[in-house]
Amino acid sequence: MSEFTDYLPDIFALLGPISIRRMFGGHALYHQGLTFGLVFDETLYLKADAENAGDFQALALPRFGYEKQGRWIDLPYYQAPDFILEDRDLAASWASKAYAAALRTKPLKPRRNSKRASKVSSG
Repeated sequence: MSEFTDYLPDIFALLGPISIRRMFGGHALYHQGLTFGLVFDETLYLKADAENAGDFQALALPRFGYEKQGRWIDLPYYQAPDFILEDRDLAASWASKAYAAALRTKPLKPRRNSKRASKVSSG
């Protein structure tokens, strides 16, 4: 990890414990098992959805994306505003909204196929 990623658990301390794991050339930030942030090229991105994307857009912050096979792919993460990295209260607020977005977009666990007996009526 880098000095920057090593610093993130401290700045997000008011949110609660976070873990950071390597992912696709960057790092993913987790809180209570859900990804709420990404770090690529020493830049922090936070999870967004319809409820909090406007906060990022109001500050003209770029959305995270990458190129794959000649196509641009946007992910639901926006660059975090720099000012949150110097204020634990603001960091916790923005991270909390990102975590809430992760909760809202959490994939449903696949259901097990139940073996139900089929009723066949003979007529």
